Amino acid sequence: MASETIYSGLIATSTSLTQINIFNGFITVEDGKINRIGTTSEFHKLHQLYRSNGYNIVQLRPGQFLMPGLVDCHTHAPQFPNIGLGLDRPLLEWLDKYTFPLEKKYSDTQFAAAVYDKVVRRLLNNGTTTACYFGSLSLQGTLELVQSVIAHRQRALVGKVSMNLHNDAGYYNTTETEIKEVEIFVRKVLEAKNDLVQPAITPRFAVSCDEELMTNLSKIAQKYDCLIQSHISENKGEIQYVLETNPDSQSYSEVYDKSNILNNKCIMAHAVHLSSQEMALLSRRGVSVAHCAASNTRLMSGLCPLRRILASGINVGLGTDVSGGDSASILDAMRRAMDVSQHLQLQGEADAAISWREAFYLATLGGAKALSLADKIGSFEVGKEFDALLINVYKDGGPIDCHDYSVDTTETEVGESMLQKLIYLGDDRNIEKVYIKGVEVKHSL
Repeated sequence: MASETIYSGLIATSTSLTQINIFNGFITVEDGKINRIGTTSEFHKLHQLYRSNGYNIVQLRPGQFLMPGLVDCHTHAPQFPNIGLGLDRPLLEWLDKYTFPLEKKYSDTQFAAAVYDKVVRRLLNNGTTTACYFGSLSLQGTLELVQSVIAHRQRALVGKVSMNLHNDAGYYNTTETEIKEVEIFVRKVLEAKNDLVQPAITPRFAVSCDEELMTNLSKIAQKYDCLIQSHISENKGEIQYVLETNPDSQSYSEVYDKSNILNNKCIMAHAVHLSSQEMALLSRRGVSVAHCAASNTRLMSGLCPLRRILASGINVGLGTDVSGGDSASILDAMRRAMDVSQHLQLQGEADAAISWREAFYLATLGGAKALSLADKIGSFEVGKEFDALLINVYKDGGPIDCHDYSVDTTETEVGESMLQKLIYLGDDRNIEKVYIKGVEVKHSL
């Protein structure tokens, strides 16, 4: 019996920031990888051969299409119990009141396991095939997140949060403890030998980590070739605090650069208030940005100038940033990113608005590039792994109605209309199936 599965029907995939390839055709998947992409006419010629050789053929129906899985470049798994709470407070106050007290609970591994099981299933049901997670300060608690990711077959980068500076919640470790526990965490993740899960070095931000800790964390990242994730320039009060406590640095970015944090395997969340000099520095270092429009709005941090960041040559993906963000859906993150960019243009920033095509790229291939995973995922290309969503635009009981009216005249226009409707209106009900490395993984909640 052949191991290939053939998906035939409407297919949508980004090829660049502004270009989407939408076509009727087929994708052949073997052992989790794409080994052939072709047109409908080619499929018809090969159909009988595939049937006779026992290939599994998935024929998409009208109203369905296939797209790459969604990539969440920044979310805080331990904060999910707080989603929707405290969003009327500024960032640093919100952290002290809501976030740090909750995150302290994850030293209880039973509590951690119960929460993380729900978190991973929630993201999968929202079509997030790849997530870049912040865990908590707890080593054992964050290893429970790794176990949940492995159990549900999600692709993920997972980081044990590092903090060594005093805060009123008492939520920090000594520098020595952090250096030791981070290396233990990295080794344990690598020992799992699961090719879907990678460790990420995770200094929370320069408010909670000093130069000594961050320099040692950067050495661990280099030793094990790990991605580094942190936050930068989210909130003006945060920036002021960082500069006051690091008087020898001229900018927030320079604080990180002195610790060798900034490199081509580093992703920084937010970047709302970067100067042009800081954007140039991040671009030179190859740093990526996770754009978290929802949390930047909810916590009143500011409107991130996404177009200027992209124009500076920085790779950008989207993040939900739960629970600063109020939705675990990257579909929502696309809409919020478009809204913020349009608000900036309404305020007079020329060409600030991003299109739905660009939002689709940021949610898929852009996110994969930002996480240094574009060689594996983010688009449909021969040789890449098959992380994909089967979308049913007019799903019964879903948010999008089917009307007996259309302005479309070509197959491409039909496909573009369906994709636009998903981006502007869709939710988890439209995501009929979720595949990671060729395996269906969507679970009931």
